[in-house]
Amino acid sequence: MGNSQNVTIKGTKDGLLLRLDDTCSFSTLLKEIKETFTSHAHMYDAKHEVHIHVHSGNRFLTEEQIAQIQAVIDPNRNLIVDSVDSNVILKEEAERMIQENRMTLIHNVVRSGQLINISGDLLLIGDVNPGGMVMASGNVFILGKLKGIAHAGCLGDTSAVICASQMTPTQLRIGDLYRRSPDRDELPTEAECAYIDEKHDLIIDKLSVLKKIRPNLNRFAEGGILHG
Repeated sequence: MGNSQNVTIKGTKDGLLLRLDDTCSFSTLLKEIKETFTSHAHMYDAKHEVHIHVHSGNRFLTEEQIAQIQAVIDPNRNLIVDSVDSNVILKEEAERMIQENRMTLIHNVVRSGQLINISGDLLLIGDVNPGGMVMASGNVFILGKLKGIAHAGCLGDTSAVICASQMTPTQLRIGDLYRRSPDRDELPTEAECAYIDEKHDLIIDKLSVLKKIRPNLNRFAEGGILHG
């Protein structure tokens, strides 16, 4: 749609994609953004908002810089910067992502009154007795009997799952949903998992369904890690 040395504009079904060079100075970038949009001012209808997505490559843009870009684009023309993406993140964000995506291995029995609360995924080798509780911001995998309480996605991740070699919990929680153990005439003889389905119901099912509903977790099902 439009080009300069450091700025490229492309029309999309959602509005405009603004690609920014990440090697020039920010002041040069601002100047070229302004020149680019000024030269195409006749193409924009002031009566309708145009939404803009910005991609800045390997350049991290601060909130102040994003505001400066919005200012030179000129919001009076109803050109609105909706989102900004880049190939880089802050160190703090990277550390948070590593923390949330790591797995903690614990070899222990969680007894009544005990609580395990970790960031990321939890792999517990041992039982969770009645009155015991395990919590994780990610998934909960239990190589043993779950008789107490398990809470996966405790910070709000509704895609998290709970898996156990024997699932007879006092209570299951994923995100802000919870349910008690279903009434059973007999104890389960195979590993099971709990997850939130597309209807936002907390479901308990055979572990084999992970292959379909959470394919990225399939290694736990295929490897037989919960079938001991």
